[in-house]
Amino acid sequence: MFFSRCFSVWLSQPSKILLAGFALIGLFWLLAEILEADDDEAAQPKTASASHREPAGLPEGLGLASKYPGDRNIHQHPAVLFAEDFEAPGLAEVVKHWTEAKNPRQEGLQLVEDAPPGSPGRQAVEMIAHPDRDTGAHLYKLLPRGVDQCFARFYVRFPKPAGYIHHFVHLGGYQPPTRWPQGGAGEKPRGDERITVGIEPWGDGGRNPPPGAWNFYVYWHQMKRSADGRYWGNGLQPVQPAQVPEDKWQCVEVMLKLNQVGKPDGELALWLDGNLVAHIRQGVPRSPWTGMGFRLLAQGGQPFEGFDFRTSDRLKVNFFWLLHYVTPEALRRNRAQDISSPVRVRFDHIVVATEYIGPVQKQ
Repeated sequence: MFFSRCFSVWLSQPSKILLAGFALIGLFWLLAEILEADDDEAAQPKTASASHREPAGLPEGLGLASKYPGDRNIHQHPAVLFAEDFEAPGLAEVVKHWTEAKNPRQEGLQLVEDAPPGSPGRQAVEMIAHPDRDTGAHLYKLLPRGVDQCFARFYVRFPKPAGYIHHFVHLGGYQPPTRWPQGGAGEKPRGDERITVGIEPWGDGGRNPPPGAWNFYVYWHQMKRSADGRYWGNGLQPVQPAQVPEDKWQCVEVMLKLNQVGKPDGELALWLDGNLVAHIRQGVPRSPWTGMGFRLLAQGGQPFEGFDFRTSDRLKVNFFWLLHYVTPEALRRNRAQDISSPVRVRFDHIVVATEYIGPVQKQ
């Protein structure tokens, strides 16, 4: 019995030692695997997660205008390319601030006593179209320099009764730059000479009440062809229709960011009263393309291919075009009952800059 017990003790001791040895070997193996995995991960380029990361969100609410209550002296900000408050003694003085004007002497342009809430000013400009005898008016500004990213903010009001329009405010670039707005309707740009982005009230055949819902109207070299074989501007719409209010001032701001040549990384954005309502860029969900354009989607759909706006970095954003263009054709297309009455619109507090501007800061 004694020997049997001794043998059992003798046999159990090396077994425990052996098991402990196996455990240590396993622990060392596990540590080695972890260290090797860390080395492999460190050796891999950090691109996978970054490539799927959403771009930084655009600002909302107050912008650089918050530093200049009432927009007073906002033109002194280094990012501002142009500013207009229409507080000059007369229309002739206002016209001097712009590069080119249309219809300033035929009741197409006039200064009126009106201003957005919070504005220290007393005047706005009113553009009037008489569809039975003219197509409206415009003020065109060639910017002091061309830029790759540009923001344009304006206040707009459609007095009652609001009417439908054909084309509206534009931001874009010409190469070479010109002191007047160019043509090109129905023609696709080459990629090195023209990019135009309109922000326009769209009637949608009369389905949207006048003046319509906000809609981008874009010409670039990769735009889609229309059903008639021509290249009319592609209409790009927010997720939710943004109806333009009647007889109420609204702050509208657009951003046009040109692409790096060879990359579809251009962007468009729209703010209404400081709220971001559309940001169109590569990867955002969209409805199917048609010759008329597409609508952004909250989810589903197809990822947008992105904006390859230009093929040459010599093409810059270099003009702002305050346009009020009305035709009998546009009125008929939207089933307007009256195609002869004047169609009026008022503008105020124009600012064009290389940074987000935001609404006028109240004094």
